Amino acid sequence: MSELNTVVIVGSSLAGLRAAETLRLEKYEGRIIIVGTEDRQPYDRPPLSKKVLSGEWEADRISLRKPEDLDKLNIDWKLGSAATSLDTTTRIITLASGETVAFDGLIIATGSGVRKLPNQPDWTGVHVVRTLDDSLNLRADLNPGARVVVIGAGFIGLEVAATAKTRGCEVTVLEGAPAPMMRGLGAEMGHAAALVHADNGVSMRFNVKVAGLVEANPGAVGGVALDDGEVVPADVVVVGIGVVPATQWLENTHLELRDGVVCDTTLNAGVPGIYAAGDVCRWFNNLYDQEMRVEHWTTASEQGAAAASNLLAVSRGEQAKPYSAVPFFWSDQFSARIQFLGRANGDETAHIVVGTPEDRSFVALYEKDGYLKAALGVSRPKQLMPFRKLLAERATWEQALELASTFVAT
Repeated sequence: MSELNTVVIVGSSLAGLRAAETLRLEKYEGRIIIVGTEDRQPYDRPPLSKKVLSGEWEADRISLRKPEDLDKLNIDWKLGSAATSLDTTTRIITLASGETVAFDGLIIATGSGVRKLPNQPDWTGVHVVRTLDDSLNLRADLNPGARVVVIGAGFIGLEVAATAKTRGCEVTVLEGAPAPMMRGLGAEMGHAAALVHADNGVSMRFNVKVAGLVEANPGAVGGVALDDGEVVPADVVVVGIGVVPATQWLENTHLELRDGVVCDTTLNAGVPGIYAAGDVCRWFNNLYDQEMRVEHWTTASEQGAAAASNLLAVSRGEQAKPYSAVPFFWSDQFSARIQFLGRANGDETAHIVVGTPEDRSFVALYEKDGYLKAALGVSRPKQLMPFRKLLAERATWEQALELASTFVAT
């Protein structure tokens, strides 16, 4: 491909916005179209389970950019109508409204949708948290004394649990795994990082299997049934069991779909001029010598920019640059800020090198085969963040311990 007259970005959240901004920053003067399922301009999602849900912030606080800054980008917005199909041969996208959109370059940034329970009923009191409307609807039900059951002890589930507790609710968290945040942190560090929930009176139960939801009054939830017959009473149930990359509209295309859109190191999706970014992107990260999909804010922001930059570079006959990065995410739960650098696959050994879980403040490093693989910080941002540079340099375990010793000494 050579000439770009129209670039379409499917996805109107962070990754899509950063792609549009990068196109303009790099002097692209052609048409930019952004397609979005929600009838809203880009907003920030992390506050949905925290500041917005608590009532501390209203909706206008989470816009990613001021209206005047968006106007400067000269974007043709097509919001409130999801993309339903893609023809990679004719390079045409069909929207739910029936409208078709042609493109020269395409950036897929459709993110992910929430995973639901099998046959999850649409009852009053049953919630998920993915969109602003989801957050506002749940907030209306978090009244003092309400019995809230959160299914899933991942990061979103625990953020919701913490927020509900601060609003005066009685909160129980149900998790099928033996530890909270286990997929990201591992069992030992998951328990250590989540001690703050016990401090604040959140009941957490592990190794439990949810059989389904129980109806109280017609059309209203009354509890969560477990596979052993127990029913955990609930006025409000929040299902937080993960997300699924939004790739349904890409079926029957030439793109490879495997828990996301499979991309190369440059975020190209296997078809000239088509790139992916954010939650929906599964790419080969050279830094870790493995394929991965990362569902976090920083990755979405960086990949949106990288995909746009590579799209332009290739159109100019230049070499695209691999996107190789240290994954980074954070989670605010009660007074704790949990931050994680790198990638843990479950076969690393975690060592606490600064602070202690008993103090609810520590840094843990993850080691495998003599190398630093990841780092966890709980309320220790100054001591944690220097390890990002070491991870990017593929530092040895000895180098990591040497850096950690400087923090211990101070």
